[in-house]
Amino acid sequence: MKKLLTTTAAATALLMGATGAQAEGKLAIYHWFEYIPQDLLDKFSKEHDVEVIMDTYDSNEAMLATLKAGAIGTYDVAVPTDYMVSILIGEGLADEIASGELSNIGNVKAAFTDPAYDPGLKHSIPYQGGTTSFSVDTAEYTGDIDSTDIIFNPPEELHGKINVLDSQGEVLALAAVHMGIPQCSTDRDQLKALNDMLQAAKPHWASFNSDTAKEVLAAGDVVAGMIFNGYAAKARETRETLKYAYPKQGWVNWMDSVVLLKDAPNRENALKFMDFLLEPENIAQVTNFARYTDVVEGTAEFIDPELASMHESNPPAGIEGVFVEACDAETQAVYDKIWTNLKK
Repeated sequence: MKKLLTTTAAATALLMGATGAQAEGKLAIYHWFEYIPQDLLDKFSKEHDVEVIMDTYDSNEAMLATLKAGAIGTYDVAVPTDYMVSILIGEGLADEIASGELSNIGNVKAAFTDPAYDPGLKHSIPYQGGTTSFSVDTAEYTGDIDSTDIIFNPPEELHGKINVLDSQGEVLALAAVHMGIPQCSTDRDQLKALNDMLQAAKPHWASFNSDTAKEVLAAGDVVAGMIFNGYAAKARETRETLKYAYPKQGWVNWMDSVVLLKDAPNRENALKFMDFLLEPENIAQVTNFARYTDVVEGTAEFIDPELASMHESNPPAGIEGVFVEACDAETQAVYDKIWTNLKK
């Protein structure tokens, strides 16, 4: 697990189960990499006299594995994606937020107050939304990029020059989109075809990597790579010839949330942090840094106006993305096996 942002050297001790994390005046965050500005953490720390400790992960599945392996009771909040929020709730890993515990919950835009993954926002608050697709260096490849063939049936010019996210949910969801099959299929023929397609594509990939997906594209180490749209915008700032694709087959949509974890050692501070993020000026700092989209009322005056016009923020009309689905346990076990075999 990569540690990217932390306000104290105590992060390692925290993961080892040090009791110091349970003292008053602390907040332990489990967060995606390169996603929140240090200045904002420092602002919260100063305003509330709280020592912030943050560790990072590079996929929802890695986060879930860590929590299930014994980190519940270590961290106060985590930042899972929509489908993973419902899994955390189902696994009993998320605490319930009582009515009135978040004074700023009314700042959430009406369309996002009752999401299917957490009805009534009883365990979470919406954080940032975006898409997952792939970027291509158009100086190196001049063909049509708006097709999932780029990843799963690449032209010869891209063989060995593709990075794929190390994220089971998003890779398999995009693969299902590519094949035109349901995400949680139980059809044996469809599952075999999915596995065969992935195994055939794998030799053409250079790497599985999430936390350096931006860097390998920006540096020209790969020509194409799966990537989150905000990350893609940052990569383009370094290499102007990178273009984010909107495949005609579709892409992956997502909404990340801040979840109050079960047995949070600093529950009161966790709720203060969630309320802090629901203040327009504060969440706007995340949006400007990460280049995604927030769903809090009143942020417009604080948002970088460039975000609205970015190619990475404007999917074409007439094509829709899909959200990653949470499968039942029996079906998920099959997909887990497909993923494990793919990573061998």
